[in-house]
Amino acid sequence: MKIVIFGNMGYVGPGVVERLRGTYPTATLIGYDAGFFASCLTNVDYLPERKLDHQFFGDIRNVPDSVLEGADAVINLAAISNDPMGTKFEEVTLDVNHKSGIKLAKRAKELGVKSFVFASSCSMYGAASDGAKTEDSTLNPLTAYARSKVFTEQDLKPLADKNFAITCLRFATACGMSSRLRLDLVLNDFVACALASKHITILSDGTPWRPLINVKDMAIAIDWALTRPASLGAFLAVNTGSEAWNYQVKDLAEAVASVIPGVKVSINKDAPPDKRSYRVNFDLYKKIAPNHQPAYDLITTIKELKKGLESMNFTDADFRDSKLMRLKVLTSLQSSSQLSDDLKWKNN
Repeated sequence: MKIVIFGNMGYVGPGVVERLRGTYPTATLIGYDAGFFASCLTNVDYLPERKLDHQFFGDIRNVPDSVLEGADAVINLAAISNDPMGTKFEEVTLDVNHKSGIKLAKRAKELGVKSFVFASSCSMYGAASDGAKTEDSTLNPLTAYARSKVFTEQDLKPLADKNFAITCLRFATACGMSSRLRLDLVLNDFVACALASKHITILSDGTPWRPLINVKDMAIAIDWALTRPASLGAFLAVNTGSEAWNYQVKDLAEAVASVIPGVKVSINKDAPPDKRSYRVNFDLYKKIAPNHQPAYDLITTIKELKKGLESMNFTDADFRDSKLMRLKVLTSLQSSSQLSDDLKWKNN
């Protein structure tokens, strides 16, 4: 079995590689990544890519056929991956996340790939205060990142058939420790603030809802999606997470404070409403993937993050200006003339 993972050198990829190598010890695992965040390693003894058979460096906007030839499955994690980056690089976000993702899927199908797994997002539900959203709920994407996920799902659906199964995993907001940790995610940010300054400041009024999922549980879901039952249809889009992980932002902060002593939580009660508020129904995923349900809970994840950051001797109260923030990495590469305005390496 040959599996190609695009965008494997980000936050999610290392856990996916670890999981798949355990599930498929004799498989040929291939990584393909632009390498923007390759050096953003955190608390590791070896390169996560050591468990791959081959690591290719390249842009998803230009994938050689040789990478896909002979592949049984493709996993697409590659993306301009959060709202701040999507705001600054809106055109690139739609190009990389949507247009190039569809181009990749079409070519994969032409070359005989049987299974295509796309890392989608629950953020496509946007403002959703009228109950937990199911897969059939109206989509209301509020950001370039969320729109890119909606557009990609829409254009992937017609490609699916009995010989090309497509699975779109609508992930909850990622959190937890990784070999390439990001702190530009809500729970990770709160834990970092608690350790570095003993103070968590919530910029909103704390009421917006967020579903979360540990990054290792994302890897479990991707493992399931690779060989999911054909009876679920050629195309499947499924909310991926668990009911227990639907939290209001203020509850996340209070949970962190309960684990890390002496932390003060400040809420901006006068803040304008944050429209990015949504609860999500995960009943379908629970029904169709009963043996691949999330294993982590909130408190365990907070403790894991605390332990990981402490092992890094993390004390940086200015971490939002560090390489632990993905936007900061990209802008630093641009300021040093390594990346162009459209996020292409200048030395290629």
